[in-house]
Amino acid sequence: MNGMARQRDAGADTDIPGFVEFCHDLPTHRGRMSCPAKSFAGAIAATLLLGACSGELSTLDPAGPAASRIATLWWVMLGGAFVILLGVMGTAIYALRSAAKERNFSTRKVLIGWGLAFPIATLLALMAVSFLPGELLPRSPEENAIRAQAHQWFWTFDYPGGERTIDVLHVPAGEEFAIAITSEDVIHSFWIPRLGGKIDAVPGKVNHIRLKADRPGRYLATCAEYCGIGHAHMRFEALAHRPEDYAAALTAATDRAAARAPVLEQRDAPAALVIEEWGDYLLDWLGIT
Repeated sequence: MNGMARQRDAGADTDIPGFVEFCHDLPTHRGRMSCPAKSFAGAIAATLLLGACSGELSTLDPAGPAASRIATLWWVMLGGAFVILLGVMGTAIYALRSAAKERNFSTRKVLIGWGLAFPIATLLALMAVSFLPGELLPRSPEENAIRAQAHQWFWTFDYPGGERTIDVLHVPAGEEFAIAITSEDVIHSFWIPRLGGKIDAVPGKVNHIRLKADRPGRYLATCAEYCGIGHAHMRFEALAHRPEDYAAALTAATDRAAARAPVLEQRDAPAALVIEEWGDYLLDWLGIT
């Protein structure tokens, strides 16, 4: 019996190298991808990734100069992060591959170069790039600014000519326009992603922003600050009209505007009802009326 077992073990030992060599050779003959195939796969992956950058609320599909600066800043930041990632991964791979070899490093040079010089230079470069294409914010209130007021949970827009619209902002295409933004109740955030960045709507304070739509069209906008249970419904749209059609479109929109029903009815929080019920129970138990 022991002899047969030894023979089986010997046979297994003999077959294992052949099996390993066979499995090792399989990827070499069958799993290798040709250069054209790799290029094609890379092109498909890049197309899919870039396709995800579009959309009505995408900051990477700009339709105005302010949004274009933000998109450029995003791509620069992404490129910088990718370069840093390559450096870190390259250093890690170098350290792993040379672990068995004796390497003499200068601790002082590593600390000064990678710990001080590299982070400072990188952060200064990214900070300069982020400051240069900043938002065009008017330094003082403008007489012809559109007044945007946030409410729970809708927007009203009052124009210099006395017109008013609800949840629809009308602007001329190809021209800069200023907006004075405030809030009636809580803090909201005014954001038209394809035209520019966010700016808060604060009760008792007026913030100003200047935007521009390069071409006529419809641009979806939203409140970007959580403002209560109706926050998800607090969207509006910006309609950019040709300059010669702007006045007529604004007049027609004002005629159609009417007081809208609230998105959600105001009601007490569930916790307040529970506290009130327990308070009444405690008062009854103590005999206090």
